[in-house]
Amino acid sequence: MAKSQKVIISCAITGSVHTPTMSEHLPLTPDQIAADAVAAAEAGAAILHLHARNGEDGKPTADPDVYMEFLPRIKQQCDAVCNITTGGGLGMTLDQRLAGPMRASPEMCSLNMGSMNFGLFPILDKIKDFKHEWERKHLEMTRDFIFKNTFKDIEGIFKKMGEDHGTRFEFECYDVGHLYNLAHFVDRGLVKPPFFVQTIFGILGGIGADPKNLMHMREIADKLFGGDYKWSILAAGRHQLPFVTMGAIMGGNVRVGLEDSLYAGKGKLAKSNAEQVTIIRSILENLSLEVASPNDAREMLALKGGDLVKF
Repeated sequence: MAKSQKVIISCAITGSVHTPTMSEHLPLTPDQIAADAVAAAEAGAAILHLHARNGEDGKPTADPDVYMEFLPRIKQQCDAVCNITTGGGLGMTLDQRLAGPMRASPEMCSLNMGSMNFGLFPILDKIKDFKHEWERKHLEMTRDFIFKNTFKDIEGIFKKMGEDHGTRFEFECYDVGHLYNLAHFVDRGLVKPPFFVQTIFGILGGIGADPKNLMHMREIADKLFGGDYKWSILAAGRHQLPFVTMGAIMGGNVRVGLEDSLYAGKGKLAKSNAEQVTIIRSILENLSLEVASPNDAREMLALKGGDLVKF
């Protein structure tokens, strides 16, 4: 069983799922993203998972120039690992999704390990009035949307980001089949250990947020990867804290952040990413678990180092 001596806290700062109407605390502009990310790092996050947004209306963007408005500032102000999305935003092409990472050459990127339905449309039943018209369209389009990452797409990302940039990956596994997809690439020698396997629960289209599923995903990952991987857990919405706590008790690393949940307790919107990091850090320390520093994370995941990025 692949247990970590220290627990890596990842924090997903803004994502592309939530929209401005859902929370006034969601960071949208480059200034907000940079400030929120640095505060999350100061609170204990070793890894910052980053998306870009249009500062005018908060819509997800793939523009590498926007990434470069906040990435250098984050690096100047903290030592956290910057982990840039290759998932981008819903409906972006693969080339668009890779534009930011290709420019930045980060230590780490996220990588969805398969194509999947990605349903956000049930949120429309809860919100009637939106600040921006794009938000309603963004949610509605997911009724008839497949997030595409074929085997060919994933091979290309390994080549462009892994081989060409020395970037390593947060392998996002939304279902059991995604673990087997990763094992396929491991068997072919296209990816080398240690693997950072992020198991994701509670997205409509992926595996549900059931504690038995958490245990099953861990069991299958152990079977496929043995001691060659570092396990991490994230869960959507209200499932976030219970699931990551359960995963930490089982020897896993954890991910929080406003990309995954907007809340810091029942009915209480989180005022920042740092608030969520502070909560999970307190839980971990009360469980007598030691929180990993950014350099601990770099060593555990065999990252290339912050001096070799292009921002």
